Amino acid sequence: MASRHLSRSVAMQSLYEWDFNGKKTDNIDVIIKHNVEEFAPGLADEHLEFVSNLVNGTLSKISEIDSIIEKAAPQWPLSQIAMVDRAVLRLGLYELLFGKRDEVPPKVAINESIELAKTFGGDASGKFVNGVLGTVYREIGEPGKDDAPKNKEEPVEDSENIAKVTEEDTEKSQN
Repeated sequence: MASRHLSRSVAMQSLYEWDFNGKKTDNIDVIIKHNVEEFAPGLADEHLEFVSNLVNGTLSKISEIDSIIEKAAPQWPLSQIAMVDRAVLRLGLYELLFGKRDEVPPKVAINESIELAKTFGGDASGKFVNGVLGTVYREIGEPGKDDAPKNKEEPVEDSENIAKVTEEDTEKSQN
């Protein structure tokens, strides 16, 4: 598993645990440390920082992110969304809206979230996350949509995914 993908997985698991344990931010660093030791021992320092930045960044914008989820999925009150899907959406929206686009293009953030949802969520989680993030992506004007790829485009494995990811974008997000 690529280091960035593994880092996102640990970040999502940490957000899940934070939510499950009553949303207490005072112990988030302990949660992150435990999850890195449990699920990603030997993760390089730069990726440990990436995990911490993702989790803490998501939590710093949690009210905004939750409001966006409620608007993008009005038929699903936040409390009724599966906890794993909530964690994936929160992480994906943080990267999509507040992340560094030069490091993680929007299409990569969306695709990574869909993959996390498929791996950790239920049967329909990938489609649900794709729908919510796709809606938000269109609402913000589809940034990066018209950027010409520098390398040959490679179709994403799942035709339901919202975007095609270039080889360079994938490489960037996983390094």
